[in-house]
Amino acid sequence: MCDQIFEEWEELTQEYNKLESVNEEYIKKLQEITSIQQACLKYIGHQRYRMKTLTQNLKDTKTDESIQKLKEGMMKRETELQEIEKTLPRQSEGFLKFILGGIDVSFLNKDDKFKYKDEYEKFKLTCHFVAFVLCLVLLNVNSKPLEQFYLGFLIWYYCAISIRESILKVNGSRIKVWWRIHHILSLLGSGIMLVWSENETWNEFRNQFIWYNIYNSFIQYLQFKYQRGALYRLKALGEMQNMDITIEGFQYWMWRGLTFLLPFLFIGYIFQLTNAFVLFNLSYHPQSTWQLSATAYLFLVLFIGNTTTTIMVVPSKLKQKLMLKNRVMTQRVYNRLLEAIKKDHNS
Repeated sequence: MCDQIFEEWEELTQEYNKLESVNEEYIKKLQEITSIQQACLKYIGHQRYRMKTLTQNLKDTKTDESIQKLKEGMMKRETELQEIEKTLPRQSEGFLKFILGGIDVSFLNKDDKFKYKDEYEKFKLTCHFVAFVLCLVLLNVNSKPLEQFYLGFLIWYYCAISIRESILKVNGSRIKVWWRIHHILSLLGSGIMLVWSENETWNEFRNQFIWYNIYNSFIQYLQFKYQRGALYRLKALGEMQNMDITIEGFQYWMWRGLTFLLPFLFIGYIFQLTNAFVLFNLSYHPQSTWQLSATAYLFLVLFIGNTTTTIMVVPSKLKQKLMLKNRVMTQRVYNRLLEAIKKDHNS
């Protein structure tokens, strides 16, 4: 028995020696990768510095056909540099740097980016399902502790979603600035309502606020279901951007089924305007507090920002839809010609 134990230990020691060897190789490769990454970043910086100098020199140059081609080439080069940057580590900045510090939160592997984006969408759906259930309970149970728990849950959700979106932004997501501001304002509004004293004004607005959140959860479910279908279509076309996301109001790469979702979105925006109108009226109530006016202005800003941004995005989405439709038709014609050539060759 003792001999068997020593044999097993000897075998385990040999395996450990192999582990050490593999780990040393891993550390060596990791250092090489880090060195190569730094070299790429250095070259990118040098390219941008030289192009900036060229741009300044071109200001005093008379524009002709050759100069125009040069400018187009420089614009294309900047796009290519941005694509290269997506494969390199990037430090956090702005809101994310304030929360987490200057750490690297980039995903270098496309599969990892897609997994994180997919987890983000599932996280949103799960949280809105929890919010939906809590709202249904609150409609039937008038409990101040439960209301505070729900508002605390909203604060936590908007904090978490803001951090996750900032990580997506670092990894190449094209989410518009407004939708990130939208979550910060929603976070602020939830915090204000959390400290809203329980009085007649809160009781009058309470049910409307709960119904608004129920509808918002419904919109999120529609967007999630639509995204799954659109994702397969974009994959088939080879147009998928792993870090493009659904948002409170619009999906950046939404182009099909637009007429189905837009009415629901604008109903939600009108709901926000109605909330602002009701709160402004309640601000004249004898028991009115500063929370009413503050929340009313927040809902008004959300309505204006959401409506304006969506209206500005729709034309570009329709243009994108037309371009993708033409590309599909071209691909189909090409496939048919290819099949005809193969048949002629076989015959």
